[in-house]
Amino acid sequence: MLKILLTGGKGMLGRTLCAELSMYEVIPTDLPEADITDANGMMALLEKYQPDVVIHCAAMTAVDACESSVDMAYRLNAVGTANVARACHHHNIRLIAISTDYVFEGDATRPYNEFDLPSGGRTIYGKSKYAGEQAVRQYCPNHIIARISWLYGAGGPSFVHAMVNLADGSRPVLKVVADQIGNPTSTSAVAKALHEILERPELVGTYHLTCEGEASWCDFAKAIFEELGIQQTVEPCATEDFPRPAPRPKNSRLDKMMLRLNGLSPMPQWREALRQFISLEFQKRS
Repeated sequence: MLKILLTGGKGMLGRTLCAELSMYEVIPTDLPEADITDANGMMALLEKYQPDVVIHCAAMTAVDACESSVDMAYRLNAVGTANVARACHHHNIRLIAISTDYVFEGDATRPYNEFDLPSGGRTIYGKSKYAGEQAVRQYCPNHIIARISWLYGAGGPSFVHAMVNLADGSRPVLKVVADQIGNPTSTSAVAKALHEILERPELVGTYHLTCEGEASWCDFAKAIFEELGIQQTVEPCATEDFPRPAPRPKNSRLDKMMLRLNGLSPMPQWREALRQFISLEFQKRS
């Protein structure tokens, strides 16, 4: 049986992977046992468990906090990822590293594919995650870099959970940004794609694993309320109406070219994935 060690096992994606990759032996690790900033500690952790694969989910993902805690962002997302990559290569372990659409500028007029060259984007989060990608490529040839975005999953925190909490009847109108476009993606859809990749040990390289189809945050919010049967008025607004420390990409869409080129299953349509998630996560409201 394939043995998989997760970093960031307590996070939203990590929890879903534990639940949905139960056909394997999955070892979730997180702080304090697994400190990715401790190079020797990561070497010892992999020596202890001797997994076949590491799925590296641990990261600093608070985009705005990265802008004010630059050293911490690079310590976790760049140096920490380099430590994981070196330890995997040393122990001859396949590495699947989770990355993000923020490595791109976000100003393209079409979805980004895996052959588009990222720059690290315009945020510390994106730049530190791109530095982590580069470390994976440099230190661990037997790797998959899986880029995801607009992620939601069981237990949250996520945009879906935030919208449900806001629609408590106290706000006649919710203003939601309509000029950012992406691929809303469930952790379950990512887990199913990773399952298929795990069964193909010959695969190496960068893969985009977001759901098919596109939406704005405003479209996404409306779909959430429609699926839940919540009567909530949603009004589109501009990014500038909600200034944040880290600039948000206008275009977060990712094209899944590598899935197609390697004969892997397509990602599900985002609306269908959302429907399935909501049916499991929330009780239907009227």
